[in-house]
Amino acid sequence: MIKKLTIKPHRIFSEELRKEVVKSIESGKLTIAQAKRDYGIKGTQTVYDWIYRYSRTLKKGTRIVMEKDSQDKTNEELRKRIKDLESALGRKSLEADLFRAIVEEASKEYKIDLKKSFGEQASEESSL
Repeated sequence: MIKKLTIKPHRIFSEELRKEVVKSIESGKLTIAQAKRDYGIKGTQTVYDWIYRYSRTLKKGTRIVMEKDSQDKTNEELRKRIKDLESALGRKSLEADLFRAIVEEASKEYKIDLKKSFGEQASEESSL
């Protein structure tokens, strides 16, 4: 059996590209695995070497503990909070529309523009 000989090109990444990759990893846009895949980086250690060299926050020996459960729980809490806020916004929007309709109907019934007259004058006239 004859083995095929393949020549793999030796890749050299510019310093600018290395810094860009590290910046993307720091900001959370890329994981190390995604960076390897997207940029065709051969080894994981290469990416770590770039991080140790170019990162301002991620230095060798620094450990960041991420627990899956706590991250999932935080994300779920944030999703619930967004849903609650959207619901509250919808209720307030409906309430504002209702108040506008009431003011318009009252303006028609009393033949006065309550939007302009809102305040002391409206209170005095309405008590007559």
